[in-house]
Amino acid sequence: MTNIPTDLLRTFVAVVDLRSFTKAANSLGVTQPAVSAQIKRLQFLLGDDIFDRSTQGVSLTSHGEIVLNYARRLLSINDQIVHLNGTAPRPELTIRVGTPSDCVASILPATLASFRERWPEVRFSVRTDYFDPLARQLRDGEIDLLIGLSMAPPHDARHWVAREVVWARGKTCSFDPNGPVPLVSYGKPCMYHRLVERTLKAAELDWEDVFIGPSLASLKGAVAAGLGVMAINRRRADDGGILVWEDAPLPKLPDLYSGIYIREGGARAIYEQLADEIAAAVQAPGSASDKMPNKLIGSIENGRKKNSAA
Repeated sequence: MTNIPTDLLRTFVAVVDLRSFTKAANSLGVTQPAVSAQIKRLQFLLGDDIFDRSTQGVSLTSHGEIVLNYARRLLSINDQIVHLNGTAPRPELTIRVGTPSDCVASILPATLASFRERWPEVRFSVRTDYFDPLARQLRDGEIDLLIGLSMAPPHDARHWVAREVVWARGKTCSFDPNGPVPLVSYGKPCMYHRLVERTLKAAELDWEDVFIGPSLASLKGAVAAGLGVMAINRRRADDGGILVWEDAPLPKLPDLYSGIYIREGGARAIYEQLADEIAAAVQAPGSASDKMPNKLIGSIENGRKKNSAA
């Protein structure tokens, strides 16, 4: 049986992540010829090319794309085995998390506290923003982990789940079916607002932004006061005591997709462990993965999506 040394796989992943043999050599503390030799040896063991020689730069063949996914998984398992004796990550390791503002107080604190019980030397830096700027920061390596919503099933998330989006209103809300829909939201960059715009446009309905707020608490207060209606995922409405408008004379809202994404490179094994624990809290709080609702699309056991996008 052919055994592939993990150092060859680690070199391969470094070349892909850094898009350069020279940069990979610098990051690994070896020479560029040594990196080239390791890649040649890996290709010899695999019996096929993993880099596309017909294009400039670092480009993978279809076989190389498959090998890359498996290599990341093997290296992650290797790194987890290394830490089985309780060895903590580097003391200077700070995990940078990007997330919507209302996720910080409702989901993260307990999960991060539990994580630090096993990794006491890890620190966390949490920043809040809308999905698009956070996604750019993830690609640029400015954050390590992203929790965010998208309007389509994410192809590059480690975990994802579909969330039912519903209309919410206060008991005193006055709604004119012939007038513009009065919206309460975070504003146009927000994924909920974008979903509402697309849905109302498709139904040829007008709307107006009557209240734009910075937090879920502010939006909840505006809705409760009767200022307007709001789009929100059903679970968040139930958890926050927000009145769902079950028979709203408005178009049904499509699902949004809650995803957890991990950046390429870095202390990936640690990021993956944290992502798995956040997924357990986000997707099925207080229950094991085998008790997750049927609504769950990407489960911890069989729904992991690896970062394979170009």
